[in-house]
Amino acid sequence: MILLAAMIIDAIWGEPDWLWRHMPHPVVLFGRLIDKTSQRGNQRRFSGRQRRLNGIIAMALSGGIALLAGYMLGLLGPVVEVIYLAILLAGHSLHQHVKAVAVALARNLDAARRAIGMIVGRRTTRMSAAEICRAAIETDAENLSDGVVAPALWFLIFGLPGLFLYKMINTADSMIGYKNARFYAFGWAAAKCDDVLNFLPARLTGGLIALASIGAGGGVAAAIKTMLADAPKHASPNAGWPEAAMAGGLGIWLAGPRTYGNRMVIADRFNAAGRDARIADIAAGLRVAQKAQIILAALLLIAGWPAMQAIAAHFKQLVS
Repeated sequence: MILLAAMIIDAIWGEPDWLWRHMPHPVVLFGRLIDKTSQRGNQRRFSGRQRRLNGIIAMALSGGIALLAGYMLGLLGPVVEVIYLAILLAGHSLHQHVKAVAVALARNLDAARRAIGMIVGRRTTRMSAAEICRAAIETDAENLSDGVVAPALWFLIFGLPGLFLYKMINTADSMIGYKNARFYAFGWAAAKCDDVLNFLPARLTGGLIALASIGAGGGVAAAIKTMLADAPKHASPNAGWPEAAMAGGLGIWLAGPRTYGNRMVIADRFNAAGRDARIADIAAGLRVAQKAQIILAALLLIAGWPAMQAIAAHFKQLVS
């Protein structure tokens, strides 16, 4: 029930800007810690082997701090748990950022390129309208896993310590988990830990997206078929599952070649027989993501119903 309450709070209010003007966001604190470890452990004077070892030590220390912080805050009770969980769920924020891309694209291409550049790491200055639509929909699908389902799952399993550990590792992966000369060795541990922690959530998210695709352009069967056939084609062991499910569910093709900086990355298309993405598909993808969250909330409500009945019975005994 704590998770369900947090999901409702996030859906309605999201992350209030006024709050973070007066105090640091937990992810910002995680980022500062990771940056400190990188400054110390990823210096050029270290060999590649030493950098990798330093990265492993950094993840162990950062993860331990996250677990301890989550445990200590969890002792303060369920209200604190609800607050922190609502803060660290990103469903509302994700929806707003992706929606902003569609709004900008309806105005002009340059505005849309700037908007999509806020949420993707690829080069956006020469993106076509279809490329912008695909990037927004892919971000919607992948971040549903990273920003909602994975935090929810690790909270369910390990409470606030699990949630804090996941967000620490996920933040580290986004900061140092790059396959480039600077972070290839030091960020290796962060990238591998993120792969492990997202293994189950990514596949669960793909299933939720498939179920939520009823009434969408492709439908449930196409979402499942595309997910099973195309997800393993992604360079990431996890990102392909929600993205492929979304491609099949909407009846469009996603993934394919994209440019990072001056480097072209060649990748297979998901649902290659699907049509090209249009601006209306961004809104359709957002609706699918919202329905996927509703399905997750419904499953939580069903699972928590016996506990609610037990609490109600206990309360009735106390007042009688």
